[in-house]
Amino acid sequence: MTSELLLPKKTTWIIVADESAATVYARKSRRGPLTELFSLTNEVARKKTGDLISDRGGRSFDSHGQGRHTMVKEQTGPKKRAAVAFAKDIANRINKAVYEGACDEFTLISAPRFLGVLRDALAKAGHVVPALTIDKEMVGQDAVTIEKLLADY
Repeated sequence: MTSELLLPKKTTWIIVADESAATVYARKSRRGPLTELFSLTNEVARKKTGDLISDRGGRSFDSHGQGRHTMVKEQTGPKKRAAVAFAKDIANRINKAVYEGACDEFTLISAPRFLGVLRDALAKAGHVVPALTIDKEMVGQDAVTIEKLLADY
């Protein structure tokens, strides 16, 4: 990961993200080449849900009848909580970069299943708004492929 002190000033950031990984690129002009600044990973998103849960809620019999049910209410799953925390981390980094002037504007390219979570996190982090949002799964693609996608917008 590149040190944040070495980030170029006055650039456009392109954030390519899903619930398991994010790569932040910079470009000095709207059509300039992409330079990778840093990557983030969310290892929890790659694990099986069963590996994240230590125990199920207790079970109980109904006081009347033969039914059995769980004693705890359904809660947000561990993968969803990890995705929300990861989105918050991404949003805080973007907000800091905008606030400090490290980027003038930013573009989000995110998997549709993660885009809403990321938008919510951005709204809570400081109300920074992307110049462009693209709902497409692009994590793992190279910079040239992402540049081609951006050229279509």
